[in-house]
Amino acid sequence: MTMQLHPIQKASRFLALMLVLGCTVALGQTKQAHVHQMGQSVMPFDLAKTTHIFQMTESGGVEKVVANDPMEKDQIMMIQQHLQHEAGAFQQGNYQDPASLHGADMPGLADLQSGAAHIKVSYSPLPAGAAITFETTDLHTLTAIHRWFGAQLSEHGADAKSE
Repeated sequence: MTMQLHPIQKASRFLALMLVLGCTVALGQTKQAHVHQMGQSVMPFDLAKTTHIFQMTESGGVEKVVANDPMEKDQIMMIQQHLQHEAGAFQQGNYQDPASLHGADMPGLADLQSGAAHIKVSYSPLPAGAAITFETTDLHTLTAIHRWFGAQLSEHGADAKSE
């Protein structure tokens, strides 16, 4: 037995479907486009003028952000200020900024937040940007760092590379 929908129910379902589809388009159609487009809400520097570099290591990893043009002093200053702030937040288990950009369900993120006591996070300025180093001896946390780096590489798309 097929149930007939009232015209208002049909219209409501159609509008709900359009809203879902519209949100997908508004998010940039791909995760990479969304991260690139929304990056300014979390990072003060220009993603088009910088590169994220993720290096997984045996004890964790190193995330670098560098200006594509080493003469862009304003970009370098913004990178250094932001990464210094983020390193302090990460050491406390605060990954709110990446969660707001990539989503709270980003691979590895929940384990990094809950395992902050197992991670040593340090900041280093670089001539063209800055670096955050993540170190741990805990295998579970090491796996979380690597999963998180892999997800960031994927989601930053052309704005990122591995080393």
